[in-house]
Amino acid sequence: MAAAMAASLRLRNLLMRRLTAPTHLGLNLSLRPLGSSAQEKSSRAAPSEAPDHSYESLRVTATQKHILHVQLNRPEKRNAMNKAFWREMVECFNKIAQDPDCRAVVISGSGKTFTAGIDLMDFASDLLQPQGEDAARISWHLRRLIAGYQETFSVIEKCPKPVIAAIHGGCIGAGVDLITACDIRYCAQDAFFQVKEVDIGLAADVGTLQRLPRVIGNQSLVNELAFTARKMMADEALGSGLVSRLFPDKEAMLDAAFALAAEISSKSPVAVQGTKIHLLYSRDHSVAEGLNYMASWNMSMLQTEDIVKSFQAAMEKKELKSVTFSKL
Repeated sequence: MAAAMAASLRLRNLLMRRLTAPTHLGLNLSLRPLGSSAQEKSSRAAPSEAPDHSYESLRVTATQKHILHVQLNRPEKRNAMNKAFWREMVECFNKIAQDPDCRAVVISGSGKTFTAGIDLMDFASDLLQPQGEDAARISWHLRRLIAGYQETFSVIEKCPKPVIAAIHGGCIGAGVDLITACDIRYCAQDAFFQVKEVDIGLAADVGTLQRLPRVIGNQSLVNELAFTARKMMADEALGSGLVSRLFPDKEAMLDAAFALAAEISSKSPVAVQGTKIHLLYSRDHSVAEGLNYMASWNMSMLQTEDIVKSFQAAMEKKELKSVTFSKL
């Protein structure tokens, strides 16, 4: 008991020194209640159009504080991915990555389907009549096209903000490429998933074959899905680990997705975004390389005032939602 009390006292003294130490701006922080009226509980108020996000194939709204909702917005076409979509997703997530107010993103589909995948009619000329004077030039042109389409979903991984996919109805073809690039996946009971590319004569080339094995960790199941283009229904998706939670309908799923986004956005953005970066880095590197990168990262990030604020909230038995973390 005495040792625990001494440790607690040392921690409190350390916190006091951090709180009263001069900052890089030459100011002093004082012990005062954390939180402000600006950091209240998230409300499910009517969404407002997000500034600087105007697209043909997407709708981006600010639904709650620090949360953006990206909707695939071609319901009359079952959210099929036309040429505008492939361009606009890159633009959208590059902006989100640089948005200091955004701390979490929810992706969903408008209408009755998450997405029917690639809009074949819109891409017919690129696929059937590629540009180029000979085989080498045609191949070079196609490679540039494919690399650009791959970036449409890689940009989700590169965005440091956690991205939650909320899937209902069909998630077909390129839809699987999209959701496997997201950090968290929820689905409704009516959802189904289909690696559809072999049915149109090609191998999936924008992320599914690279990411799906890492997501579900079952190469046999991945091979079965990719070779046959069969549907994976919602219950199987949950059991395989493709999604982490299953809900009775779209409304319940979206409520849960936004609640999760609100919980994430209440944490230190330095901590959350750093965590995403290192989870992805460690996925693609050895343990030793991941630890080395982590040490180099945290030698600077551990100096954040977010740690001080979080400790103070814990000591005062306050919720993190009451803490105002600076923009990042």
